[in-house]
Amino acid sequence: MVKVKHEELLTAFEFVSFAGPGTNDAYISLETGQIHWISEDLDADQELPADIDDSDRYIAVPNKHDLDLGTRLVMRFADQKWPERFETIRAIFRHRGAYARFRELLTQEGRLEQWRQFEADATDRALAEWCAENGIEAERT
Repeated sequence: MVKVKHEELLTAFEFVSFAGPGTNDAYISLETGQIHWISEDLDADQELPADIDDSDRYIAVPNKHDLDLGTRLVMRFADQKWPERFETIRAIFRHRGAYARFRELLTQEGRLEQWRQFEADATDRALAEWCAENGIEAERT
C-alpha cells in the first residue's frame, strides 16, 4: 500500500476540482506516493515521468464530480441540514451561476460555515473511501 500525506492529497484534489474537468490533473505514483501536477498554468519546467499515463504505475486524483461532491452534495445538505429551504435551493440549481447564488443565500442566512463543514466532512469521507478502494494510505500529520 502506497502512502501519501493527507494534506497533499487534499490539495491535489482541490487543484483537480478547481478549474473544471480536464483543466488540471494530478497523478499519484503507486510506487512512491509522489504527486505529480499537470496544468497549462503551471511552469513548463516541471519534470513529469514519461510513463505518467501508465495506470499500473500512476493513478489520477479524482475531482469532486468523480466523488459525487457536486450538486448532489448540495442537495444532501439542503435535505439534511436545511429542509425548509430545499425547494429554494433546488430551484437555484436549475440555472447557470447556481453555486454563486447558493453561496449568497448561505451568507445571507448565516449558514456558510455550516455548509463548509458539511462539505469538508463529505470530502474527507469520500477521499478516504477512494484511497481504500485504490490501495492508498493517506497519512495525517
